Amino acid sequence: MKPEITIEDRKIGSNYPPLVIVEVGINHEGNLDKAVQLIDSAIISGAELVKFQTHITHHEMIETNMKPGDISDETLWDIIKRCELTEEEEYKIQKYCNQNKIIYLSTPFSREASDRLDKMDVPAFKIGSGECNNYPLIDHIASKRKPIILSSGMNDISSIKSAVKIIESYSCPLAILHCTSMYPTPYKDVRLGAIKDLQDNFKNIPIGLSDHSIGIDTCLGAVALGATILEKHFTVSRNWPGPDINISIEPNELSHLISGSCNIWEARGGKKSILKEEKPVIDFAYASVVTINNIKKGDIFSMDNIWVKRPGNGSILSKEFNRIIGSKASRDIKNNIQLSPQDIENYN
Repeated sequence: MKPEITIEDRKIGSNYPPLVIVEVGINHEGNLDKAVQLIDSAIISGAELVKFQTHITHHEMIETNMKPGDISDETLWDIIKRCELTEEEEYKIQKYCNQNKIIYLSTPFSREASDRLDKMDVPAFKIGSGECNNYPLIDHIASKRKPIILSSGMNDISSIKSAVKIIESYSCPLAILHCTSMYPTPYKDVRLGAIKDLQDNFKNIPIGLSDHSIGIDTCLGAVALGATILEKHFTVSRNWPGPDINISIEPNELSHLISGSCNIWEARGGKKSILKEEKPVIDFAYASVVTINNIKKGDIFSMDNIWVKRPGNGSILSKEFNRIIGSKASRDIKNNIQLSPQDIENYN
């Protein structure tokens, strides 16, 4: 049986179209109206699930002047504090999602955040790449015994296995996302080959891609390799402010990602063979062996008097041409006629 998990009523695995996780993240900048606008845009684009981030800053980190690399000149503390939503606001967002029949998830970055989400009765937890080796927090989240989607950026197979061991000890349904934690990720560093690496090492777990490259191309490529979940940051407009805006896709790109991933999912698999549905095209696209001169009984078939021409509905197809060369005509045959076995002596 192929690996799969279920979040609410949505089954996730290679037997189903890829689930696109619309990562709102902190692109709302702490503004509830923006959060609602993002949800609405995701719904219009065809999304099944939106994901936020649950930050309770003072439980998540110590106050620091550290900046998030090249992502922003603002301190990490200031970014997270500004984008933090209150518990009441998160309940409102969840309620709005429920009313509009779109699945709500959020990533907790602390014990307290995971407890809040558990109290909200979220159907699953998403664990970010930065927490993939935060084993105490993973243990706390897994103890809720809900499905978990685990991102794995900045981690290797060994550290992922340690996280998986904890999660599986609580019998939590699990999916793993390959990820590269570079913002944006150059295409050469996406490493779609890691999807197969994860599939080989975690054979009973659905594998997907959390992507930070520009656009949707790498996500579509991942589907061809068997990815069952795709996660992309999302914004209404890249003119909005925010540290994740430059790697976010807009509504038209999200629509194309959802439809394109379904199309590629449907197209992948299969073996190289001739389909019975190709027969109508075979009839006109194949070539048959035909005469190119008048032929008398007893004449020897050669390239001077026979050749191959469309359509392919004759008795002898082009693949038999060399077999006929050197044989004798069993009767007179006019020019530009498809050959039949009765035209050839000792043809069988």
